[in-house]
Amino acid sequence: MPKFSAGRQISLFIALALLVGILASMTLSQVGLAAEPNVYERVINSGKIRVGYVTQPPAVMKDPNTGKLSGVFAETLIEAAKNLNLEVEWVEEVSWGTMIEGLLADRYDIVCTQVWPNASRAVHADFSVPLYYVGVGAYVKKGDDRFAGQITKADAPDFKVAAIDGEMSSIIAAKMFPKAQKVSLPQLTDVSQMLLQVAQGKADMTFAMTYDGERFLKSNPGTIENITVDRAIQIFPNTYMFRHGQFEFKAMINAALTELINRGFVDALNDKYEEFAGALYRVALPYRPSPLINPK
Repeated sequence: MPKFSAGRQISLFIALALLVGILASMTLSQVGLAAEPNVYERVINSGKIRVGYVTQPPAVMKDPNTGKLSGVFAETLIEAAKNLNLEVEWVEEVSWGTMIEGLLADRYDIVCTQVWPNASRAVHADFSVPLYYVGVGAYVKKGDDRFAGQITKADAPDFKVAAIDGEMSSIIAAKMFPKAQKVSLPQLTDVSQMLLQVAQGKADMTFAMTYDGERFLKSNPGTIENITVDRAIQIFPNTYMFRHGQFEFKAMINAALTELINRGFVDALNDKYEEFAGALYRVALPYRPSPLINPK
């Protein structure tokens, strides 16, 4: 085995280290496209938050003439961005079934709508603090008393449950009513169409937040009814959604949102857009007054 002087050994070691460094650099450049983007750095450097949005009242509403967006979530995000010295760039309108796909493809930084966190979504995405909570009701055709007091009776092959692909109604249907037939509607379908399936007898039951149920009944009185008024099927926080691992971006957004919640800005929007009393459950403030304020 050849012997090398100490100087020669050091030179070989340096050459080997350089070679390893070059190979590592080449490998990193080859996988660079797969690296996680740093959303916080990009947003701060560009001064813009790229937003994908789903239109659904009262979170996001779009004026058909001007294209201007309004609603609790749209206006809160605009105000939060202004306080952060950032601009909101409305990149694209997306559907419930494609909103996570767009995040993972890095087409936008945040989804603006009333996203309900759940286990299946949490595998791929992360969520902000909620702006409000909502209850989900089980809706049947007016006068249909087959499920009164026991909605699980609908979990049978004889019954049809209407749901929108990718929307929470489809998740509730799959988890709680796996045996029932599914009347599936496309991803961009308005929630009212799901309720219409029940009103027209094409489905026996569907699931929607009470806000949507009341809006439908306002235009179609006496057609459907919520058989879970006393106890909602589920209660959901309503949040923004962004991709996993963006801790700095999440912290920045949550700080800006918390500021608006605590100063009453969000509640004022809730009051403005609630439309039906009791449809939106307010976020509880994380403190209580000092007893010294009103000494006995």
